Amino acid sequence: MPNEALVAQLKHIISVAKPGDTDTANGLFAQLFASAELAAYPPGDQRQALKLLVHAKRTGPRPASLVEAHRAALVPLRALCTAHGEPADYEMLGMCLLVVGDSDAAGQAARDGLAIERARNPESDLCGRLMKLLAAT
Repeated sequence: MPNEALVAQLKHIISVAKPGDTDTANGLFAQLFASAELAAYPPGDQRQALKLLVHAKRTGPRPASLVEAHRAALVPLRALCTAHGEPADYEMLGMCLLVVGDSDAAGQAARDGLAIERARNPESDLCGRLMKLLAAT
């Protein structure tokens, strides 16, 4: 069961973003991802929080606040990749690296995740998403 404090924080961020205040919501995401509290949560809870930002559907230009929120997400994502080696973590890391403009590192993250996932299940949806990410770098 997710931590109640984290759930409350995420609900607050979403409530700020829904009416269109994305700059404030992105700032709140950045604060959360930079916090010591996030690092203390179980990996699954961290992933859920990160997914809300990283996998959100967006169109149009990327405001500076969005880039900074993704930059803040790099720290916990790198820690998750190092500690757990989950391909989905590498996918999120690569997506964040693309947003902050580091396509070389994004490509490496995609390759790392793809190698792990291919060994597990070469026909998975995640393999396909990692190949698309790699193609985007």
